[in-house]
Amino acid sequence: MSVILVTGSYDKEIRFWEAWSGICSRTIERTRSGETGQINRLAISPDKRLLAAGIHKKVCVYEIASPSSSPAITFDGHNSNVTSVSFHSEGKWLVTGSEDGTIKIWDLRSTHLHRNYDNEAPVNDVVVHPNQGELISCDQAGRIKQWDLSENICTHELTPAGDIPMRSISLASDGSCLVAGNNKGRCYVWKINDERSDLPRFQAVTKFQAHNKYLTRVLFSPDVKYLATCSADTTVKIWSISLNYEFKLDKILQGHQRWVWDCAFSADSAYLVTASSDHTARLWEMASGETVRQYNGHHKAAVCCALHDGAG
Repeated sequence: MSVILVTGSYDKEIRFWEAWSGICSRTIERTRSGETGQINRLAISPDKRLLAAGIHKKVCVYEIASPSSSPAITFDGHNSNVTSVSFHSEGKWLVTGSEDGTIKIWDLRSTHLHRNYDNEAPVNDVVVHPNQGELISCDQAGRIKQWDLSENICTHELTPAGDIPMRSISLASDGSCLVAGNNKGRCYVWKINDERSDLPRFQAVTKFQAHNKYLTRVLFSPDVKYLATCSADTTVKIWSISLNYEFKLDKILQGHQRWVWDCAFSADSAYLVTASSDHTARLWEMASGETVRQYNGHHKAAVCCALHDGAG
């Protein structure tokens, strides 16, 4: 499978799709094995071997090449909804964030909990820094934190909008820039300076109103030329990014009928996948801003998606 496209839904199913035909190639039907709990977040391992799914309080890891609907590994340790799932670059660790106020790092080889960070407020999103030595999280208390994996501590904290919950964060693939979006649809942008320089680690460069309704996701394109923002207003907005960190509205992707919850870029930044409460996922061509494929099959809101079409 050169292109892996996966969606998760409140119908408790995980679906794999043929990106270009729009055909559902596989469904992980969890209700048959007696499993319940809604799917909140999906991530594909760098080598395309594993799919991690945040399902209520658990994290289920499936082997993508296996036809089995049973997870190969289940991580059980969070006490509330898992809101974030991401793989470390070498695929040995899995990082999760939860509404229980913790960030956990799991060892995929031993299947044990490797590390636990107490954030003290519900965690909404966690990303792994490209240097693989830091995590950055955002939370319901409006804070953004950097966690040092070697020192095992929180080294930086930002509160750009007081206690307004921070919903989503994204890091530029080269580690140069951080963007965070809050519940009120506002985005905040920081330039990330080298720890060894005299400049502040996080240097605020701009902020802008992306949506007038609830914001659900912010995501940099892999080439760092665009930022996608998803919202309750049914749209996805594409912002072009200049070299001096100016964000200009480039396109509005219109077609979903209800909330857009999640998005994922193709490796070449030419396509975007989105998941919506209207039960569908869509594939958009960035150049035209048009829907080139719609994925129909979920019976309830599609709330998360993952795409991996790069080198395994």
